Amino acid sequence: MNALTIIWIALPLFIGFSIYLLPSICRYLALGVAIVSLVYGLKTSSLSAALDFNLLDNFGVILLIDNLSGFFILTNALVTLGVILYCWYSDKTSFFYTQVIILHGSVNAAFICADFISLYVALEVISIAAFLLIAYPRSDRSIWVALRYLFVSNTAMLFYLVGTVLVYQAHHSFSFEGLKGAPLEAVALIFLGLLAKGGIFIVGLWLPLTHSESETPVSAMLSGVVVKAAIYPLVRCTLMVPEVDPIVRIFGVGTALLGVIYAIFEQDAKRMLAFSTVSQLGFILAAPEVGGFYALTHGLVKSSLFLMAGALPSLNLRELKNKPMNTAIWIPLVIASFSISGFPLLSGFGAKVLTMKNLLPWQVLVMNVAALGTATAFAKFIFLPHTKEGGRKIKRGFWPAIALLLSGLFIANGVYYQAYTLTNIIKPLATIFLAWLTYIFIVERMVIKLPRVAEQLEHLIGMMSLILIFVFWLLLGSQISIS
Repeated sequence: MNALTIIWIALPLFIGFSIYLLPSICRYLALGVAIVSLVYGLKTSSLSAALDFNLLDNFGVILLIDNLSGFFILTNALVTLGVILYCWYSDKTSFFYTQVIILHGSVNAAFICADFISLYVALEVISIAAFLLIAYPRSDRSIWVALRYLFVSNTAMLFYLVGTVLVYQAHHSFSFEGLKGAPLEAVALIFLGLLAKGGIFIVGLWLPLTHSESETPVSAMLSGVVVKAAIYPLVRCTLMVPEVDPIVRIFGVGTALLGVIYAIFEQDAKRMLAFSTVSQLGFILAAPEVGGFYALTHGLVKSSLFLMAGALPSLNLRELKNKPMNTAIWIPLVIASFSISGFPLLSGFGAKVLTMKNLLPWQVLVMNVAALGTATAFAKFIFLPHTKEGGRKIKRGFWPAIALLLSGLFIANGVYYQAYTLTNIIKPLATIFLAWLTYIFIVERMVIKLPRVAEQLEHLIGMMSLILIFVFWLLLGSQISIS
């Protein structure tokens, strides 16, 4: 299995550069890499025991593969496969597929890292590949958005790298387990870097503009898997060093509530989906021990929703009330919206039930409010008008991609079949019904435009300093000493 893992990690990088040299078969090579990852993800998600191996002793590279890794790898494989199918009949060049596969491979690497320096390398490669994909249209706007993303990402990684050095100084090892006994400032710096990189809480407000301004398939990749490359190590560190669990849960609750508030009042479809991503990442962190299943469900839902947003007659939700979409688009849009709202028969139901069962008592009220807010936000899609004729022309690759991703939601529904009890079914149905009433009688009649000043570049960097102080204060005030 160790040799297979090394080959699997190296394959996307080797094929990625080969794609650029073989443009006539670039799509087939990219498809092959995604299928290999899908098979590997299915295998690792069903492992009975964790696999770990150390390649270079104390100087890294420490890899850890278990069910948690498997869920994240499976998410990456399915989303990448969906994006490739979506772009199959488009005019995307070999350069595009090169970056998609390099991004795919580096995200996979991040999902099995158990040391900080290897993770740093993986995250930096992700930043470069994501930057090139965001800037792919080569317009002034896309280049600016890509540079903005790269600047914020690299600033966050500078904080992270300093924290990594401090961990090594304390233990002469880069292992995630080095957080235990490391200086508090090391923990604070590493957490700040990962929180900012993953789009968590106010340091993650770079995410809405970046994800909404990117091309449709790139938005699907960013929201579906890229941000999870920084979420995974937060979850992994929590499981390996339980002392940091309260800190991670606090940020999970905070970002779940912050993101959903913005999503409810946002009138641009892609920005609404981006703010929803911020909120849903909070659900993963709010219950880290079951975060892998929630990450899989969210990746499938959000990537499919971003692909569907590209087929809408308008991105303005108020205009969509007067521009009926094609019913063929509305049906999968409703299915995905039902899943993220927690409707039974879809994996979003089981993921939410499992997450709620693993919350601490102080989290329950806020996370239930966030779940209500999620269903309220996605009622905007459910109640949009539709017609059997008209609408925008649908791309040829659209249906294979959507069929794959939505099928995944139905199949993954069996992961936690124990969720199907009468009590568990009644509660989400009641939540969804209450959310629809809230949308119809309150939200739809309100016109509230939340300020975007916090999304400005200069404020994003300033907020990193504030969050660094906040994390350090949380660590100092924690009843359980990390050191």
